[in-house]
Amino acid sequence: MPIYTKTGDKGQTSLANGQRVSKCDARIEAYGTVDELNSWVGLLRFSVGADPMGQELEWIQHRLFNLGALLSKAPGEWISEEDVYDLERWMDAMQARLPKQQGFILPAGSEAVCRFHICRTVCRRAERRMIEAGVSGTPLQFVNRLSDYFFVAARLVTHSDGDADWTWKKDFCVEKLTEK
Repeated sequence: MPIYTKTGDKGQTSLANGQRVSKCDARIEAYGTVDELNSWVGLLRFSVGADPMGQELEWIQHRLFNLGALLSKAPGEWISEEDVYDLERWMDAMQARLPKQQGFILPAGSEAVCRFHICRTVCRRAERRMIEAGVSGTPLQFVNRLSDYFFVAARLVTHSDGDADWTWKKDFCVEKLTEK
């Protein structure tokens, strides 16, 4: 069977429940952004390997597929309160290993840290798209916690590498660079 169906050639696509909608429908934008996030998480997994964080990221990828199913109106329970709790538990364990945050943190550091921040920002966009699509409740809580997870994980990787948080300096400017 070929991958192409030609059913979307006029700008329409089908949701899992059979409903035809525009390819720029808010729901399609939401699950397209979740799909993009899942791709970034796949690349991020390559950066962290198979350690416990890599296993968490694999779990997250499966939940993001579940979230896509939910957004495409597939019947069933796709994201649970237990999923939200798992993210919270992992964040609590990571934060217990981190120093107190001393300011706003720049999305900078090692390649892995930067990938966590990209996942965080794409996740926030997915959250906005889900709100536009009228999604609420546990799925929205999950995505909100997930962006927090990416932030805390970025800090943990930063500190595990022996670095300090890259914090925003309000008064930093180009003139200070030339003084050095």
